[in-house]
Amino acid sequence: LFPGAFNCCTKISEEIPKGILRRVERFEIQKADGLCHLEAVILYIEDKKFCVSPRIKKVKKWMKKMKHKIHRRKLHVRKQRRIRITTKKVKKQ
Repeated sequence: LFPGAFNCCTKISEEIPKGILRRVERFEIQKADGLCHLEAVILYIEDKKFCVSPRIKKVKKWMKKMKHKIHRRKLHVRKQRRIRITTKKVKKQ
């Protein structure tokens, strides 16, 4: 096996932009044992992968909330607003 053949995070971010967590489709936890030498949380958004520190408070809180939804794909579909159709009453003269 080749050392570059594994999908490990080699660098992690200590900060995370505001809107990233809302768009995450799935995530993985990378342990610092075995093949990868860095502890990280890998966030998958569309076709991109973001490696962040598991020590970020925002990420810890989010992972706890998402624990039961790990394998569920999150689709962001905007709900349409209900439109109330009102008719005006015409006064008879």
